[in-house]
Amino acid sequence: MARPLREHACSTYRHGERPGSQWLARKLQASGHTVKIIPAQFVKPYVKSNKNDMVDAAAIAEAVTRPTMRFAQIRQPEQNARQALHRVRDRYMSQRTGLINQMRGFLLEFGIAIRQGAGVFRLDVPRVLGDEENELPPSMRTLLADLWNDFKLLEVRIEELSKQIQRSVQYSDTDRRLMTVPGIGPLAASALEASAGNGYQFVNGRFFAACLGLTPREYSTGGKTTLLGISKRGNTYLRRILIHGARSCVQTCDRQRHPLGAWITKLEQRMHRNKVIVALANKIARVAWKILTRPEEIYRWADV
Repeated sequence: MARPLREHACSTYRHGERPGSQWLARKLQASGHTVKIIPAQFVKPYVKSNKNDMVDAAAIAEAVTRPTMRFAQIRQPEQNARQALHRVRDRYMSQRTGLINQMRGFLLEFGIAIRQGAGVFRLDVPRVLGDEENELPPSMRTLLADLWNDFKLLEVRIEELSKQIQRSVQYSDTDRRLMTVPGIGPLAASALEASAGNGYQFVNGRFFAACLGLTPREYSTGGKTTLLGISKRGNTYLRRILIHGARSCVQTCDRQRHPLGAWITKLEQRMHRNKVIVALANKIARVAWKILTRPEEIYRWADV
């Protein structure tokens, strides 16, 4: 006798999924069950009274029956592995920034100023450590030399992960099509595919942009619509990459030949440059969703 299908639902954390939820969802799917992953912030309103396992289970069971409930995508193992690459690389980048700031602060205590930016930091620190006439005591010079070695090690790890991500992009047709969009490079293309997959969980491109926090936050009541700044919900890492790509596109886009350049110029005439960058990131996210959901689709100038 065939096993009857059952519907399973589980809750996830707001800013990241519960460890093991994706693996459990795939295992349940392989056993013939229908699995739905619900973001925790959508389950919270259904929690009654105090919090315990029974109340949480009842809230999840009630939330999953709502016709307008939103669910998270069940990702494939390759998507999880690629996301892990981006998260580790992002952690190394944060550690490198913290290390630079710490070394600059130490040197300022001895009257030695280091210019801001990782590029000039690589040039200034060897010069400072090699200068025997500055006021650095031997113990401090030794400590800074150790920190400098840590910095170089982080640089090597970041470079290795970046190359690994670029190699994976070369063998993905979806990533190559995403890179036809202005403002999307290998890093953004890889992160988009790892996070959104085929994009079918979103109704349209605006829902995808809203998921990344690139749409206005609304606070409306009594028929009066009030739109605030961007919501900044969802994947912070992916939103940051898209905004950086949009900033680069605003700076380098050919305003005379490219239709996107004319669109950017019109926006700059009536709003702040930072708002223009976020608006372009929103447009890039929508175009990326279209490419994710339509096989063999690429970016064309006429689509702007």
